[in-house]
Formats: sequence, C-alpha cells, structure tokens
Amino acid sequence: MGNELKNYRVLVTAGAAGIGRATAEAFLAKGARVHICDIDQTALDGFLPVASKQGLLSKSLLDVTDEVGITTLFEQLTKEFGRLDVLVNNAGISGPAGALETLNYAEWQKCISVNVDSQFLFSRAAIPMMKTQKSGSIINLSSTAGMFGFPLRTPYAAAKWAVIGLTKSMAMELGPYGIRVNAVAPGSVSGPRMDRVISATAQAQGLSGDEVRSQFEHQVSMRTFVSPEDIANIIVFACSPSGNKISGQVLAVDGHTEGLSS
Repeated sequence: MGNELKNYRVLVTAGAAGIGRATAEAFLAKGARVHICDIDQTALDGFLPVASKQGLLSKSLLDVTDEVGITTLFEQLTKEFGRLDVLVNNAGISGPAGALETLNYAEWQKCISVNVDSQFLFSRAAIPMMKTQKSGSIINLSSTAGMFGFPLRTPYAAAKWAVIGLTKSMAMELGPYGIRVNAVAPGSVSGPRMDRVISATAQAQGLSGDEVRSQFEHQVSMRTFVSPEDIANIIVFACSPSGNKISGQVLAVDGHTEGLSS
C-alpha cells in the first residue's frame, strides 16, 4: 500500500459497491482515510478491506437525499476527521426508461433527486469545511449522457447535464478559496447496474439484451465498456497533488463516445 495521500480525508457517497467502492479502495490504497455512506446495509457489511482494521475506513447507512441525515453525518465527520480533503458525489440511479410521454412523474423526480439534489446537499455541507481550510477537491459524477441527447433515457440525461452545469458553476465560485471542482463522465461501466440499464432499455425498445449491449458498445470508438477501476483511477488523479490545477473540467472516461442513440 502506498502512502501518497496518507493525510487525506475522503468522503465517497454510495461507496459500498460499483464505482463508489472502487474509488474508496483506490484512495485507501494510497493511504487516505475514507468514509463511505450507502443506502445498502448488505453492501456496507460486505465491504471489509484490510484498511477497516487499520482504522482507515469508516461507514454509515444513509439515504443521500436525507437532508437531516447528511447534516448529522457531517457533524460526525467534523469530529472524526477534523477536515475534508475530498468529496466524491458518486451516488446516482439510472431512472426510468421509455418515451417521455409514458414516464411516471414520481420516477422522474426520484431520478433528479438522487442524481442532482444529493450533490447539492453534500456539497453544501462540505464547502464550509473546505473554505476554512482554503483547500479541497469535489468530484461530481456525471455521465456521457450529460454530453449528448439520450432518447428513451431523458430523466437520466437531464440529471447528468445538470451535474455539469452545477460543477462548472461551483468551480467558479470556489476557485478563489483553493477548492477545485470537476465532473467525471463515465461511459458504459461494466457491472450489475449496467446490466439493469440494458435490461430496461431492451424492454423499452422491444429488443434483446444482447442487441442493446451491442448498441452501447458500438457507440464508442474503442468498442468496449469501461470498468469501475478506470473511473476510480481518474478520480484519485484529479484529487491528488498531480492534478492540483485541474478544475471546472468534465473528465470523460468512456473509450470515446461518438454519440448516444435509441
């Protein structure tokens, strides 16, 4: 285990699985102290790396849209960490798939709430700590869906476009305080969540899962999905001293998306 980031204090939302877990593990591998929150208690219980025994990893059960719960978490982190060097706003859901006029309003609202409102709530809580330090890095998870139109996935695309606007505005507000803000835009990431997206899209389009998977693969120049570790690596780099002048950027990790289609 390296120690390049041994003095860092890191918070990762939805950190018990997928990109969040890979990101937490990548920071832990660099010696950082990491707190993850997640809505899935089983996933939290299953995340038991060696680092947890060394006191480098702490965990909490939390709905990322729970304003009161987030306030309580930051009170706890203020006592335990004393500072916050990195916030990774990773939590997100895929939202409903289908033609816009067929979508349920409650599902639309939930997609926007988890993907956008949570980033506002966590950033609002983290910013005062980072301003006091005059340093910090915030990573907001967007998507290549936030860079193109995405038919039959309009709630998700709308949310991920909003994340990019949020990121660029935050970077302008917070830059004078030494706080950097960037968005990371994954392409199609292999894993259970992508499997669910493929299944929902296949149902909406009346196609097989294999046909939809092939569609996703052929939307990128490299004809492949990316891994959670690919995303984690760029997050750690952007937040490290090596990326100390990177701010206000959308960092796509996608194998070069050529466009999204139905």
